Amino acid sequence: MNKKTTFLVLFIMCIATLSAQQYKRIISLAPSITQSLYYLGAEDKLVGRTSYCVAAENDNIEIVASAVTLNMEKAVSMKPDLVLVLGLTDQKDIETLRKFGIEVMVYESPKTFKEIAEQFVELGKMVGKANVAQQIIAESEERIKEIQKERAGKPVPNIFFQLGSNPLFTVTPNTFMDDYIQLMGGKNISSELNKGIISREFVVAKNPDYIFICTMGVATEQETKLWKSYTSINAVKNQRLFTIHADIACQPTPITFVQTLEVMHKAMK
Repeated sequence: MNKKTTFLVLFIMCIATLSAQQYKRIISLAPSITQSLYYLGAEDKLVGRTSYCVAAENDNIEIVASAVTLNMEKAVSMKPDLVLVLGLTDQKDIETLRKFGIEVMVYESPKTFKEIAEQFVELGKMVGKANVAQQIIAESEERIKEIQKERAGKPVPNIFFQLGSNPLFTVTPNTFMDDYIQLMGGKNISSELNKGIISREFVVAKNPDYIFICTMGVATEQETKLWKSYTSINAVKNQRLFTIHADIACQPTPITFVQTLEVMHKAMK
């Protein structure tokens, strides 16, 4: 390697390092992003969070938002150098933060595990944890391959993945949660729908082989009991009715994604 090439490589490495280390005061307005920061070992950079960020609930990190409302005055007063938000965040809040000179990074909801991985790696680079991110992705991908290998050759089951009860809500295509079903070698009973609101009659007609209920507090037990009364459904007849914790299934991070697959894999053995 000649001197010119060596200098160029060192320059690029230096710029990349500076870019990765520039964010030291981060506010996260999404539980999944907060969780990702913890997985990356970058929680020391987190200065603000929402009241729903379970990963940080035992740490002394300021709450600046609820699930839907941002305390703008408090957030700005904390002088963050970066605010991480989801695409569903109120656009007015994003614009206001930017008017105060605060950098805002918007993450759209990922549609697949691949997109989850890409966002995770990007976040890792931003907080100087690129190597950690790559390692986590590599381990997650390896486990997914192992699960798929173990499930290879098995019949394709019809799966109903329930997210809500009032109204009844199902996982729809082109979402990362639909990817759970696809990677498990199953067929989503809602694969032809564009919207997630359905009726119980729809579920009965589709006759799923497995029902997975995402936890909804006290409603989880009520839903489980209610579905057990639908004895004509294969999932009920064969005792294939299971629950998955929302803090795992609804968080688009590589680790929680694999954890959800593990729960489904164990249930479907």
